Amino acid sequence: MNSNTAAFIKRMRNPVKFRLFLLFKLPAAYFAGVRVREIDEKRCVVTVPYKWLSQNPFRSTYFACLSMAAEMSTGSLAMAHLYKINPPVSMLVVKVESEYFKKATARTNFVCEDGKFFEEAIAETIATGDARIVKAKSIGRNKEGEVVAEFYITWSFKVKSKK
Repeated sequence: MNSNTAAFIKRMRNPVKFRLFLLFKLPAAYFAGVRVREIDEKRCVVTVPYKWLSQNPFRSTYFACLSMAAEMSTGSLAMAHLYKINPPVSMLVVKVESEYFKKATARTNFVCEDGKFFEEAIAETIATGDARIVKAKSIGRNKEGEVVAEFYITWSFKVKSKK
């Protein structure tokens, strides 16, 4: 684990700092109500509510809002392992796959438990200098625990080149 991972997780757990980050860096997620509820080095839980700003005309949560929450559940874990790492490593989404099983008509909780895969891929890219990819899984469930959607977000990691 990167020695700064704990510091990043602490910042993510601070609701004021996190909401300011969303407002300035991801305003669509801020206004849609996407929030990180739990995070540690291995697991992240992100929620998206069903509300006026996140709905579609079919009385369910718009797929793009579900996608934002799923991506954030994976990306937050990646960012935690990259925080203040030396040498710096860039991250980029290269593929998104999704499957929907049930209408999202209330708050949806997305859980990603792939932190160890991010940690390993980042260590490998630093050791070898070659790009690595991680196909992270995020499962969205409603309050009854039923699977609403499954997302696979593929991330690429590469050591930043010196200028």
